[in-house]
Amino acid sequence: MSERLSHAVENYLKAIHHLGGDQRMVPPTEIAAAMGVRAPSVTGMLKRLAGAGWVEYEPGTGARLSRRGLGVARRVIRRHRLVELFLTKVLGLDWSEVDAEAEALEHAISPRLEQALAAHLGEPLEDPHGHLIPSRDGNIPRRELCDLVDLRPGQSAIIREVRDDDPRRLRHWRKHGLIPGARVMVRRYQPLDDLFEIEVAGKVILLGSEGLAGLRGEHANGPSQV
Repeated sequence: MSERLSHAVENYLKAIHHLGGDQRMVPPTEIAAAMGVRAPSVTGMLKRLAGAGWVEYEPGTGARLSRRGLGVARRVIRRHRLVELFLTKVLGLDWSEVDAEAEALEHAISPRLEQALAAHLGEPLEDPHGHLIPSRDGNIPRRELCDLVDLRPGQSAIIREVRDDDPRRLRHWRKHGLIPGARVMVRRYQPLDDLFEIEVAGKVILLGSEGLAGLRGEHANGPSQV
């Protein structure tokens, strides 16, 4: 089904999904920011998507993925994340390089090649950045994650996923060991300077809020302490 759709339509459905459009109405302004386009063009596209049955659209409110649209979005996301994992695990590319490559390849992969990739990789559950890979049926398990930037002194978390759209940021995080599976503890926080002193893999590093933005994890010392 998704093979008959244009790249633009698939990209819109994927963007709406990333913005939580599988559960809520996403305002056009959020979609425009995510897509890097002007709001009027978003409104026009949402009307087209609604007319084709891919989204539920309410003028002035936003759009939410229909059941059909959700299926397409998750197939595109599955292909994207399988490609990222293949490029890192099999071809040896750095995790900072693969997002852009996967963006280009996700639209060209047939269902047969998609399943061949999944089988070769052992039906993986996560991509190199810790994001969950939708199953063949389009299911994604729910997990409760916190933003590391919200942690305060004495609190710890296990990193589960990292934002993958900024190569420089990804290289910086890997340099400091801020990768999925790493345990992070906040030792001190200086609000006036917006400076976190965190411990990871036995090292202490200093980062501001911007340096932690995009890192998400599971509380390692209980959500009641947040």
